[in-house]
Amino acid sequence: MRAIELIMCINIFMLFSVLIIARAEVYIVTVEGEPIISYKGGENGFEATAVESDEKIDRTSEFVTSYASHLEKKHDMLLGLLFEHGTYKKLYSYKHLINGFAVHTSPEQAEILRRAPGVKSVERDWKVRKLTTHTPQFLGLPTGVWPTGGGFDRAGEDIVIGFVDSGIYPHHPSFATHNTEPYGPVPKYRGRCEVDPDTKRDFCNGKIIGAQHFAEAAIAAKAFNPAIDFASPMDGDGHGRLDALLFINVNFNGYCATLHLCSFYSTPSFHLHKCVKLCHLPFFVSLPNSHTAAIAAGNNGIPVRMHGHEFGKASGMAPRARIAVYKALYRLFGGFVADVVAAIDQAVHDGVDILSLSVGPNSPPATTKTTYLNPFDATLLSAVKAGVFVAQAAGNGGPFPKTLVSYSPWIASVAAAIDDRRYKNHLNLGNGKILAGIGLSPATHPNRTFTLVAANDVLLDSSVVKYSPSDCQRPELLNRKLVQGNVLLCGYSFNFVVGTASIKKVSETAKSLGAAGFVLAVENVSPGTKFDPVPVGIPGILIIDVSKSMDLIDYYNTSTSRDWTGRVRSFKATGTIGDGLMPILHKSAPQVALFSARGPNIKDFSFQDADLLKPDILAPGSLIWAAWSPNGTDEVNFVGESFALVSGTSMAAPHIAGIAALIKQKHPHWSPAAIKSALMTTTTKLDRAGRPLQAQQYSETEAMKLVKATPFDYGTGHVNPRAALDPGLVFDAGYEDYLGFLCTTPGIDKNEIKNYTNLPCNYTMGKPSNLNTPSITVSHLVKSQTVTRTVTNVAEEETYVITARMQPSVAIDVNPPAMTLKPGALRKFSVTLTVRTVTGTYSFGEIFMKGSRGHKVKIPVIAQGYWR
Repeated sequence: MRAIELIMCINIFMLFSVLIIARAEVYIVTVEGEPIISYKGGENGFEATAVESDEKIDRTSEFVTSYASHLEKKHDMLLGLLFEHGTYKKLYSYKHLINGFAVHTSPEQAEILRRAPGVKSVERDWKVRKLTTHTPQFLGLPTGVWPTGGGFDRAGEDIVIGFVDSGIYPHHPSFATHNTEPYGPVPKYRGRCEVDPDTKRDFCNGKIIGAQHFAEAAIAAKAFNPAIDFASPMDGDGHGRLDALLFINVNFNGYCATLHLCSFYSTPSFHLHKCVKLCHLPFFVSLPNSHTAAIAAGNNGIPVRMHGHEFGKASGMAPRARIAVYKALYRLFGGFVADVVAAIDQAVHDGVDILSLSVGPNSPPATTKTTYLNPFDATLLSAVKAGVFVAQAAGNGGPFPKTLVSYSPWIASVAAAIDDRRYKNHLNLGNGKILAGIGLSPATHPNRTFTLVAANDVLLDSSVVKYSPSDCQRPELLNRKLVQGNVLLCGYSFNFVVGTASIKKVSETAKSLGAAGFVLAVENVSPGTKFDPVPVGIPGILIIDVSKSMDLIDYYNTSTSRDWTGRVRSFKATGTIGDGLMPILHKSAPQVALFSARGPNIKDFSFQDADLLKPDILAPGSLIWAAWSPNGTDEVNFVGESFALVSGTSMAAPHIAGIAALIKQKHPHWSPAAIKSALMTTTTKLDRAGRPLQAQQYSETEAMKLVKATPFDYGTGHVNPRAALDPGLVFDAGYEDYLGFLCTTPGIDKNEIKNYTNLPCNYTMGKPSNLNTPSITVSHLVKSQTVTRTVTNVAEEETYVITARMQPSVAIDVNPPAMTLKPGALRKFSVTLTVRTVTGTYSFGEIFMKGSRGHKVKIPVIAQGYWR
C-alpha cells in the first residue's frame, strides 16, 4: 500500500512538474555579487578578477576560473534552495559581464525569485531581430588604408572580430585558407570550435578561429526547429527574411503606418493614414552571419560568380582579420535575449577585439523603462569595459523618426547608406517605347526582336487559374510550344511580397520552357515599396513603375488578336530586353537609405528624447554583395547560391566593425571610445559631387523623394576609413564616464543602475549631455546651457583653431577659440548654447577644429530650445 502511495505521489509530482514546465517561460535573473569583470576581492578564498577599463579578461587565470565556478555554484544553490528539482531548468549562468542566469520556469516561481534575498532583478526574456564587391573601393580601402597596414594580405592581421548572428558557412571561399598566407595562432583568443554533427569536423580553419551556437532559450520557448535551424554554428539563414506576417499597423505620432512586409532586406513599404483608432503592435521579424562576416573580414579578391557572370571580386574591410562565430539568431524567429547575452558573454571571455551585432530589440524594453539599462545593453557596457569595440545595426524601421533599436552611448550605432552603384535595365517594345526596370540579367539576342506571350494566354488548362499561373512559378501549367523562343510575360502578385513566389523561380520557369526571356510587371504596389535587383541566368526584367507596366499591358492587349471566347488567335506584340549586368556609378552617393532607422534617440519606453545622438555613423548598407550560405532558405531569390546581393543596416554594421579592426591593428592600445571617436569625427557630410548628403524619404503622395539629410539620419556622417586611421584628436571615455551618464540621466532609478553595474551613483557629470562623446545633443534646452568636452591628442604637437556654427534659433559659443596640444595631452573646452527663438523643432550645427598639421575634427551639435 505504501509503495502504491509512493508511486502515486511520484506520478502526481511528475505531472505537477510537467504542468509547471508546460506554462514556463524564460527569465533573465541578476543577483548580488560582482561578475568576473568587476570583482575586486572580498570573498574568502577567491582573489580579485576585476579588470581596469579597456582591459581584457584573462581567461587563463586560475583566479578567473575558480571565481567563475564559484558564481555558477551560487546560481545553482539559489535555485535548488527555492524550487524542487525538475520544476525549472537553468539555461545559462552569466559570470563574466553580469552576474546572473537564465532560467526556464513558471511565472509563479519567477515571482518567488523576484522576492528572494540576493536577487536584484528578474526579467522575462524577449525577442530580438536580425536587423561586397564594390564597397572597399567606394570607401578607398585598397589605395588609402590597406597599404598603411602592409597591404590587403596584412589588413586586420591578428584582430579577432566576433559575430553574434546566424552562424557561418565555413566552406565558402571568402573564409578559405588554402590560397592565403598561413595563419598563425592568436594566443589572446581562446574560443572553442564546435564539431559539425554531420561531417564530424570542426568549423575552424585558422581564418575562422571560434564557432559556437547558443539556443537554450529558443529551445525552451519551443521556437527552435533542428531541421531548419541547425544545432551547430552552421549558417542556415544566410541573414534573412520574414514569412509569417503580412500587414502590421504601427502608430507614429498619431498616424498609422500600414507595413507591407517584403523581404527584410527589401525596404518595407508604408501607407500613412490618420489613425482612426490606436494601433500599436510590436512586430517580430527574423532578420546571415556568412554575409556579415564576409563584409567585415572576408578574404580579398574572391570572384562573385552567378549564372555564368562575374559581378566583381569580393573583399572584407579587414581581409586578414580572424572570425569568431557566436550563433544566437535563427531563421524563422530571430532570437532571444537570453541566448544573445550568453553569446556576448562568451565572446568577451574568449578574447574578441571587436563585436559586430546585426541584431536589436523589437521595441524599447518595457520592463526596465530605460533604453540603456537591460541585460542586453548592460552586458555590452561590460564588454566595452573589457576593451571590446561594439558595432550594432541601427535598425531598419526608417524613414520614420524614433525607429532606432540601438540606444546606448557605449555602442557604435550604424545607419545604412546607398553607395554609388545602381543596377538598371530596360525593355524595348515593338511600338518604340522604352520601359525602364531592374534586372541583373544578360540581354536578349542582339539584332532580333521577340514575341511577347502572357502566362495567362499560354495555359495548358484554363481551370488551373486557381494556381495563380501569372506568377510563372509552375512551368507544368504553361504550354511549352507557345512559350519556346518567346519572351514570357508574368505578373508580380502579392505572392512575391510574402515569399511564396520568387523572381528566381520565374527565371527557372522561363528557362525550362525554352523562353528567350521573361518580363515581370508590377501592376499594383503600395507607394514607396523598394525592389532590389535579382541576378538571373536568362534575359529578364522587373518593371517596377506601375504606369510603365500599364504601358506594357496596353501595348500587349492592342497587339494581340483574340476570338469571341477571349482565346488568342495570334501574338503580335514584340520586344527586347537590355543588358542589366553592368552597374551605373552615380555621383549622388552616398545617400541615407529609405529603410535606415532614424533618430532622435529615446531614453525610455515612453519615447522621451535622449540627450545623446543616434545613429552614430553612416556606412554602406544597400545592395551589398557578399558570401551567402547555400543552406539558407530564408531569401527565396538566393536559395542554393554562394553569394547574395542584400540590403539592411545589418550590412552597414560589419562595414564599421571591419574598419574598426583596421584602426585597432594600427592603434592596439586605443579604447573602444577612442576608436569610435576616430570613426565619427572624420566622417564626410558631402556626396561624391560635393553636395550635402541627402536622405531617401516619403513625399506627401507617398512616392520616394530625396531631402537634405540631418544628424538624425546619418549621425556624424558617412565613414571615411583613411581619415579615421589618423584623426588627430579623440574624445575618449571609459566605464566610469558611462556610469556618470546613467546617473545623471533624469528618470533613471539609481537602484536599477546599481543592479546592473554593482556600483552606486558616485559618478556624476552634471548633465548627461556632458558625456565625452564626439557629438552634442541637448533635447530640452532652456534659456542657456554650457556643456564640456575633453580631447586627447593622438598625433604630434598641433595647434587647433575652433569654430562653431548653428542654425539661427540657437546661439553657440565655444571657449577657448584655439588650443595647442602636445602628444598625448588632454584639453577641455566648453560649448554654450542659448535659445534665441523657440521653433518647436531641433536646430543643427557643428563644431569644427582645424589643426595646423592638417587634421580636421568635426562634431555635430543638436539642440531643441524651450523658454522654460
